[in-house]
Amino acid sequence: MKRRTFLQRFGSILAALGVAEAEWFQFGTRYQQALAQPSSRKLALLVGINQYSESPALNGCLVDVELQKEVLIHRCGFQPSDILSLTDEQASREFIETAFLEHLIGQAKPGDLVVFHFSGYGSRVRLGNTPEATQNALVPADGIEEGPQNSKIVNYLLEETLLLMLRSLPTDRVTAVLDTSYYAPTSILTAPLRVRARQTPQEAVLIDAELDFQKQLQEKASPEQPGVILSATSAPNQLAREIQYSGFSAGLFTYALTQYLWETTPTITIPVFISRVESAMQQLGSTQQPDLLIGKKNQQRVQLNENFVLETTGAEGVVTATEEDGKIVQVWLAGIPPHVLEYYGVNSRLNVVNQAGATTQLIVRSRSGLTAKTQILSTENKTSPQIGQLVQEAVRVLPRNINLIIALDGELERIERVDATSAFATVAHVTSVVAGEQPADYVFGKRPDTKNKDLIASTSLIISPSRYGLFSSSSERVPNTFGEAGEAVKVAVQRLSPKLKTLLAAKLWRLTDNEGSSRLNVKATLEIISGIAPRAIMHRETLRTANPETINKKSANPEPGHTPTISIGSRVQYRVQNIGNNPIYCMLVGLNSAKNAIALYPWQKVTETEDPQEPQLIDITIAPGETLTLPQTTSGFEWVIQGPPSFSETQLIFSTAPFTQTLNALASAKHPRADQQRILPILNPLEVAHALLQDLHNASTTAADPNTVPADSYVLDVNHWASLGFLFQVV
Repeated sequence: MKRRTFLQRFGSILAALGVAEAEWFQFGTRYQQALAQPSSRKLALLVGINQYSESPALNGCLVDVELQKEVLIHRCGFQPSDILSLTDEQASREFIETAFLEHLIGQAKPGDLVVFHFSGYGSRVRLGNTPEATQNALVPADGIEEGPQNSKIVNYLLEETLLLMLRSLPTDRVTAVLDTSYYAPTSILTAPLRVRARQTPQEAVLIDAELDFQKQLQEKASPEQPGVILSATSAPNQLAREIQYSGFSAGLFTYALTQYLWETTPTITIPVFISRVESAMQQLGSTQQPDLLIGKKNQQRVQLNENFVLETTGAEGVVTATEEDGKIVQVWLAGIPPHVLEYYGVNSRLNVVNQAGATTQLIVRSRSGLTAKTQILSTENKTSPQIGQLVQEAVRVLPRNINLIIALDGELERIERVDATSAFATVAHVTSVVAGEQPADYVFGKRPDTKNKDLIASTSLIISPSRYGLFSSSSERVPNTFGEAGEAVKVAVQRLSPKLKTLLAAKLWRLTDNEGSSRLNVKATLEIISGIAPRAIMHRETLRTANPETINKKSANPEPGHTPTISIGSRVQYRVQNIGNNPIYCMLVGLNSAKNAIALYPWQKVTETEDPQEPQLIDITIAPGETLTLPQTTSGFEWVIQGPPSFSETQLIFSTAPFTQTLNALASAKHPRADQQRILPILNPLEVAHALLQDLHNASTTAADPNTVPADSYVLDVNHWASLGFLFQVV
């Protein structure tokens, strides 16, 4: 199709939709300018749809487009004129396919880099009378139309059509990102988060134009799939979800994907990259596992740079605007993990990346969603930051009064919600909200008592016996939180009080995550002790200081997009290495698969006198260049993984100063003293978490003017702490 024909069709479609040309002027002008440019090395088509005529609106698809666009421009070197975005009513099936033909296939040449992104609903549509004839499809803005005699005509873009368009591109440097899923949930979900899948009526008929277009593509498409396809889910029963935070919603997959693109090294391989994205999704409470399809034989060795061409320097964000003659600097902060960004406080500081070596520091004055307004704090050459300059985290400021947010499930009866609100109000450091209205960490809800199936089947009551407990954001039951059938709501909340403290403690130490921004040079590998040599399961290291040549060597994830698994009864250890020039101190805390808090208790005998004193908790110190295994144990005293089968997480936290208050908090638990390091339960997890943050605060502010340190905040300096998270599945 020629350009003039496309633009004529574009105008006629607008007229048919009744859309004023003025509303589309900006879009049309940008598209014509893009078509007028000579062939570019980097082209992108980004599609995001929140508003659907036949389905509930989604919340995060337009933010997804913005997330992808910003990272492509500022991290991957795309020109804004080479990125075409179709959003909401612009994203009809015909517009998407025509834009793909004109903007991507029509301009791309061999060796060029092409990115296609879709965020919106997915579905399944029948093309015949057999199950095999049902296909996956992307749902455009004009997805369902009324046909003759009240029939339904679906105007879907078949997944097979998309694959054919990708195969029609003249380059193999192709990346497609699909933040959608196809199988609609069959039951009511507890979690309030939006799901990107919807049910298509069985009697619906696919529009003939889509099948005709597919036949035309089949005649020209290459038989081999080029490049990389990244999907939000890897199994039919998985659902692509959105995340909700203060000020914005986004696709969970898109945020995790783009956030890691901001901070990662260019030489990481794509299988390792997608495994890290999946791990980030799991840490946000989701069971989604992204899927990866690489159209090359040597899949394990394809580097990320072949498809995204990342700049060498990682970052947490970018300067997007300046105001008041450069005094106010607007910064996009999508490189910060979302659970950290939610509490990223005023007075946090960012360094502007300057190739000339000058240092310009910005201080955060306010934040709305993903955008922060900052002021210049200091600069060596008095030069104001420029739009497009990257920014890196320097100082993280977190409030001291962080609560655990519990959403009340919409399936609860009114009296149950009233009782739950009243009960949660009596629990310290816990806030209850209505599900869906505000971001939440967990959901308080109920499920039928499966232990009494016979009672449920025989009773004539409408209300079946239920059990109260906690669910994750992806509707997964939190282990060991469900009580007995018939339990009163207030009794259930009182029973959950200790568990809520544990979950809040884990939330607090997760806020120390800074693998991407830390300036401490540390590495850590999780190993299974078996056979002659330990077997590496997961590898983490601070990316700002990582060696590009070794970044992939120990990232031992054999199945890209799947969380590493460790069998019950396995013996494990961490191998930790200090690559820096100064000694560092280490702490290990986490949640086991039963969602109970655990820590490494570093017992050690003190022999300052002739007679050994009672064992004490002593800081774990790692000298420059030294490698330690944690816990340091002998045969018979290993760390053995216990059940039940579920997810387990560990946080390895490093500091330039001793963990004095953390060790005091651990010692107050009165565990029996031992001769060696032990992995033991934390009996006072919330006190330990606050003590840990205070130790990091003290390490960061020893040389600071007390008058400049906010009294109601923790202040953490990237030069003084590192925090590496490990998440694995116990099976």
